[in-house]
Order: sequence, then C-alpha cells, then structure tokens
Amino acid sequence: MQLSHDQVRQVLPHRWPMLLLDRVGPVVPGVKGTATKNVAGTELWFQGHFPAEAVLPGVVIVEAMAQLSGVVFALAGASEISYLAGVRSMRFRRPIVPGDQVTLTAERTAGGGGFAEFRVSARVDGQVAAEGNLTIADPASQRTARKV
Repeated sequence: MQLSHDQVRQVLPHRWPMLLLDRVGPVVPGVKGTATKNVAGTELWFQGHFPAEAVLPGVVIVEAMAQLSGVVFALAGASEISYLAGVRSMRFRRPIVPGDQVTLTAERTAGGGGFAEFRVSARVDGQVAAEGNLTIADPASQRTARKV
C-alpha cells in the first residue's frame, strides 16, 4: 500500500508545519512501513537551528519517525490520534541538512493493549542518520475493548 501526501493527511491529524511525511509506502498495516521526507531549507526550524549551518533538529527527526509509526498503527485499526509514549535507545549518526531526502522506516516489534513498539530509522543516501525504538499509544483503546 502506498499513500500520497493528501492520503497521509486523511490518516494523520497533523497539518503544516508539523506534518512531516511527504509520501508513505510501502506499508503493511500494523506491521511495517516506509516514508519519505524531503528536507527544504525554508522549513521554519532552520531559522534558528542553526542560522549559519542548518541542521534538522533531532526532535523533528523523532517526530517524523513517530508519524510514520502512527500511520502503520492507524492503518491497523488504531485511532488517527496516537501519542508518542516513549523513546528508547535513540542514536543520531549524521546530520540531516536542507536538500536531503530522508527515508524513514518503522517496524513493529511488540505491542498490545493499545500500545505498539516500533524499531525506527532515518536514512539519507543509504546512511543511517538516526535509529532507535519508539512506543506509540492509542488513547481510544484505553476507553474501549478493541485491540490493535
């Protein structure tokens, strides 16, 4: 399954400037997915991070990986609004700068009871820029008996 930018907007509640995924796919709902983020020098965080040498902030990279994990989770039946509930073993290996095209991956490694853990990575030109584990929570599952 592939999702265009407009289709991603139907799955996630995020909007500019916080919708970070340009394209998603392939995706296996509830299991794994890939996405693309094109990094533009006009993104608002580059005004201050850093004016003389633009570097994509680590928190933005983590958010992009969390959004992909949220798409994989939502396509398996979780609600469209899932929360980032945990970040473990996150490592940043190289800077991401304007002009880079980032390939994101998320693969579910565990989960149940409205939570899912994903092994995530961000790569530029095949090189790992960031990798780690994220936990995503479906707040709606805490109120209902449905499983994801």
